[in-house]
Amino acid sequence: MPIPELTEKWNEVCTKISSYPDVNQSQFNALLTRIQPQAISDGFLLLTTENSFMKTWAEKNFSGVILRALEDLYQIPFTVLIEIDDSAASNDDPSPQTNVTPVAQTPASAPQEATPAPAAPEQSGSQKFQIPDFVNTDPAVNRDAQPPVAAEDPEGQPKSSVAPLMSPDAALASFTFENFVIGESNRMAYSMAIQVAELPGNTPLNPLFIYGPSGRGKTHLMRAIQDYINRTRPDLTTIYVDSEELVSEYMDAAAQHDKEKSSYKNFKTHYEMADVLLVDDIQYFQGKIQTLDIVFQIFNKLVGQGKQIVLSADRAPRNIDIEERYRSRFMQGGTVDIQPPELETKIAIIKSYISEYKAMQGNETLYIPEDVQAYIAENSGSNIRELKGAVTIVIYHMNLSHQQTISITEVGTLLEDHFMGFSARYLTVEDIQKQVVSYYKIKLSDLVGSSRSREVVFPRQIAMYLCRQFLDVPYESIGAKFNKDHSTVMHSVGKIESMLLENRNVQEEVEILKKMIKDL
Repeated sequence: MPIPELTEKWNEVCTKISSYPDVNQSQFNALLTRIQPQAISDGFLLLTTENSFMKTWAEKNFSGVILRALEDLYQIPFTVLIEIDDSAASNDDPSPQTNVTPVAQTPASAPQEATPAPAAPEQSGSQKFQIPDFVNTDPAVNRDAQPPVAAEDPEGQPKSSVAPLMSPDAALASFTFENFVIGESNRMAYSMAIQVAELPGNTPLNPLFIYGPSGRGKTHLMRAIQDYINRTRPDLTTIYVDSEELVSEYMDAAAQHDKEKSSYKNFKTHYEMADVLLVDDIQYFQGKIQTLDIVFQIFNKLVGQGKQIVLSADRAPRNIDIEERYRSRFMQGGTVDIQPPELETKIAIIKSYISEYKAMQGNETLYIPEDVQAYIAENSGSNIRELKGAVTIVIYHMNLSHQQTISITEVGTLLEDHFMGFSARYLTVEDIQKQVVSYYKIKLSDLVGSSRSREVVFPRQIAMYLCRQFLDVPYESIGAKFNKDHSTVMHSVGKIESMLLENRNVQEEVEILKKMIKDL
């Protein structure tokens, strides 16, 4: 069939699919950038995509709706095949597809319901990678693997008076790419993690440095990399370690050195044998000069041997108080931050968490109204721990009170103190000023003085903004604490609010300061 005619027919199918109200349009639009029509005739459609990752996702999420659209348009049974285009697929794909897999076949009399694709046959020698139900890809971010935002996070376990929905072991087992919900805030980080997992040590992303405040999904991605490599490349040695644990191990080895000369060597050898080394929360290395030097030696040896390094921190490398030679080395590969999840992503996380609970508890009758889910998403912060903790509280409240549903008013009362995360009752302007002074390493006398240098003015504006965020006091009262009038405070707050919309560095600094204040 001529290409123009093929394109026209495929566009008709896509238009039909877009008309279905139950189709996630953003996800379908993302699919269109990753899949190409190759042939169409009576009862047959051939599509291609660039790798097994996208093939599996397309089969799982859109095979039924494609068949539905074809039947609606042509009123005959169809077979749809999705094949990998070898010219676009990586030769190093750990799960190569050698055969064309039929998606599904539906008779003309079948109801117009999306038919799930059958599971593709398991690949010999490796475990086939399955794509999550929520996928939102964007070619502008990466051309390899992107499906929508982080459901689970070892950083993000619910912290509340209610027991968690799963044991720590079960939670750890769920830290995979499959259940990581992707959105605008973390798509780039997810895409980079996928690349590293598929080709460890063979991409420019070495090391891969992922950063963002606690509860954004950094550890989830690191564990997902570990899980994926363990399943698809069992020949590789993958080591995950939290930096605090690594420091403790080094101190133990140093303490035992006098009694056991090999203790230090064994400590170093253990990590130097890794093919993939993942070190979490490296901001903990601040002030740990000896440990950092050893880590640096291990780092250099592994990278020099083409081994993969993945690092994470709660802040950008430039904000970690370590020597420049360490900082620049850690940044030589790929550096990516995870932004606060947008509303749509938070709602997707809530839905995923509810589905997870239903599956684990066998409670298919659980129903949390859509408006309640939206309320939780709108009122929660950027920490997934807080978000999932809120859902946990609601679920257990409903179970304990034997409720079939729950209202926004009831949830508002139930979560009244949960979203705040700390008590601001005794917080003062002086408390906030002290945290700002400590973070920016300036003098308190300068912060409340008349200095107009940027090194002081910007922290002062940040401090005024935080006072408005945390304290129920008027502009005039805040200004008095800074020896400024209310108009200066208003200007400062407005300036920071504008910067937060587009400046990621300011977003990160404010997040860190908020955490410091909440920890008081």
